[in-house]
Amino acid sequence: MIPAHLKDAFAHQAQACRHLGSPFMGQLCDLLATRGWPDSPLREKYAKWEGDIGPSAQSLPLRLAGGLHALALQGDELAASYPPVSVSDDALWGAVSTAMTRQSAFLCDWVDSPPQTNEVRRSAALIAVGQLLAHRFDLPMRLSELGASGGLNLMWDRFELDIAGARFGRANSAVRLTPVWEGPMPPVAVPQVTERRGVDLNPLDPRLDADQLRLQAYLWPDQHDRLQRTRAAIALSEASVDRADAIDWLEGRLDHTRGHLHLIYSTIAWQYFPKDTQARGTAKIEAAGAAATADSPLAWFAMEPDGASPGAAMTLRIWPQNRTIRLGRIDFHGRWVNWKGWL
Repeated sequence: MIPAHLKDAFAHQAQACRHLGSPFMGQLCDLLATRGWPDSPLREKYAKWEGDIGPSAQSLPLRLAGGLHALALQGDELAASYPPVSVSDDALWGAVSTAMTRQSAFLCDWVDSPPQTNEVRRSAALIAVGQLLAHRFDLPMRLSELGASGGLNLMWDRFELDIAGARFGRANSAVRLTPVWEGPMPPVAVPQVTERRGVDLNPLDPRLDADQLRLQAYLWPDQHDRLQRTRAAIALSEASVDRADAIDWLEGRLDHTRGHLHLIYSTIAWQYFPKDTQARGTAKIEAAGAAATADSPLAWFAMEPDGASPGAAMTLRIWPQNRTIRLGRIDFHGRWVNWKGWL
């Protein structure tokens, strides 16, 4: 059996996945929380894992679920029990426990790396923010994404946002976002991105087959629309993501470029930075903001948990005004947006 804290982590993840619209992931994580794991190096590795294994830290349940999905995506016999097929708890556990033994070496290697979701629907917020900034400043933009993973959300200006009959972004894009939208429409504008770059401690390159697999494996198997959308975004991707500490990397990009707006942003990434890194980053961004001018403004957008619910908060800070705007809330997977607009 696995330790009680591991069982609790999988049970908590099961509940969260159901809340986010994935009955299959709820079923899978419940089984991993309640059934006896087969004797294998994987079970031993998980039983000895130290530290915070929960969703806001090391996310051990999602690591294993991602590894199992990776096997299914590669044609492993486990795929016969994965969506779109629906099977009983006993049948699913039989397939999963067999894979955990037969593919223990693969899974032990897979779970060494943290989840890399890169949820494309979060770009709904980025498109709306881009509309606001283009309307307010009418300047070309430089983009800096912190915790960018594979850089798919650095391509937000190439996606289309379709809300309540209004469309923003790239018309007829292969990546079309249709969240449930509450609140005013973003202003009509045409954001012009002249440079886009991101940073991640473990960046993925969508041009590589292995990294494409990882980007898809952390999507949930019964949410086929997310897989299709991510594959379309991979086909569009041309952004670069550097391997570095986010704040060290950002420090080299904080010099202002006259005639350009610099947009710094993160989507469910800042929360994973250590507290001292967050404090250091805030201080450096604020110092750069103090040097911003009307023809070289700075914007910092965060889509991050704030302890409230539902979803995540959307906060935008802009300089030289040194203004903070609470833009509303968004579902963690971008399924809905409660938009307050520019208040």
